[in-house]
Amino acid sequence: MFLIRWLRRLLVVAAIVSVAAVVTCRLVDPPVTPLVFIRAAQAVAAGRLPRFSRSWADLGDVSPSLVRAVIAAEDEAFLTHRGLDLGAIRRAQAWNAQHPKRLPRGASTITMQTARNVFLWPGRSWIRKGLEAWFAMLIELFWGKRRILEVYLNVVEWGDGIYGAEAAARGWFGVPASALTPRQAALLAAALPHPLRSNPAAPSGYLSARATTIERRAGRVDVRALTRRDGATPARGART
Repeated sequence: MFLIRWLRRLLVVAAIVSVAAVVTCRLVDPPVTPLVFIRAAQAVAAGRLPRFSRSWADLGDVSPSLVRAVIAAEDEAFLTHRGLDLGAIRRAQAWNAQHPKRLPRGASTITMQTARNVFLWPGRSWIRKGLEAWFAMLIELFWGKRRILEVYLNVVEWGDGIYGAEAAARGWFGVPASALTPRQAALLAAALPHPLRSNPAAPSGYLSARATTIERRAGRVDVRALTRRDGATPARGART
């Protein structure tokens, strides 16, 4: 009984701390993420100096082309789901069951990726996945779509030591994030699954073809309500 009471108290404390962390990041931009420290440790272990490049950019200062491309590439249901895309999860489970020897497919939404980047660590353990789902639901509740996308675009890894849209735009194309063209945006979005192995400025045939597909799909994504400076959020069910 003592152990059960202790575990209950621990869970309550953990829930309170997680909610407090989420609410804080709704108001304060995360200065660094766990992945930054992990990459720094990996660089030191390899005998290299760690690299870190990031300049925070409000969502209104990011090219709508990049916003559309990222949604088209990573999470087309972003504007309508509540953090978890159950349909995508079922499809990924079915594909993985049918192809046990292939690299497993995931079903992480942009919300889940944001939760992982800001609060957690990379990995495939069930504990990590459970915490990711918990934090995803919390940030959907407390942040809203605009803030989720803004944070995601500022913390996601886009190359060795490159974090966020502003650093990626300047590092790969020599322009601010606000000036990215639809093609440049699509190339950046195409690099997201493998940022350390991709070069958006000199894309491989695969990356170029993937960017073409993303650019075409991005034309169907309507982010006008998201990118307005008044911070309005589109109604659920909006066309994506």
